[in-house]
Amino acid sequence: MFSVHQQTIRLYEKEGLIAPKRSAGNTRLFAEEDVDRLEEIIYLTHKLGINLAGVEMIFKLKQQIAKMQKDMNKMFDQTTAELDRETEQAKQIAQESVKQLSRLKKELKTNKQTTAPETKDHDGQQKEDDKEADWAIEYDDFQ
Repeated sequence: MFSVHQQTIRLYEKEGLIAPKRSAGNTRLFAEEDVDRLEEIIYLTHKLGINLAGVEMIFKLKQQIAKMQKDMNKMFDQTTAELDRETEQAKQIAQESVKQLSRLKKELKTNKQTTAPETKDHDGQQKEDDKEADWAIEYDDFQ
C-alpha cells in the first residue's frame, strides 16, 4: 500500500503519531483515519523533509486550530442568537411605540374636536397651532 518499511510504521506508532487498533493476533488494523494520518506523515517526512518532532508539532497545531475554530463557531452561534433576540425585542418595542403614538394621536384629535373649533386669524387663514396637527404621520401603516 505504502512504500514504507514496517520498522518505520513501528517508529511512528512508538512516537505516538499513529495509533492503529490491534487484532486478537496483535496485527495492526488501520482505520481510514489512520491511513489518512499515515499518508500525511509520509508526505511531511519524505516529501517535505520534516522530522518527526516537526510532524508532531504540526499535528498539535492542527488540533489547536480545530479546537479554536469550534470555539469560534460556538461563539458566532451564540452571538447570532443574542442578536436575533435583541432584534425581536426591538421590533416589539417599536410596535408598542407605534401603538402608543397612534392612541395619543387619536386622543389629541378627540380632545381638539371637543375643546374648540378651528380658529382662523383675521385674514381667514388657519392659525399656526392648528396647522401642527396637519403634519402628523399615520402610524397605522407600520403595524
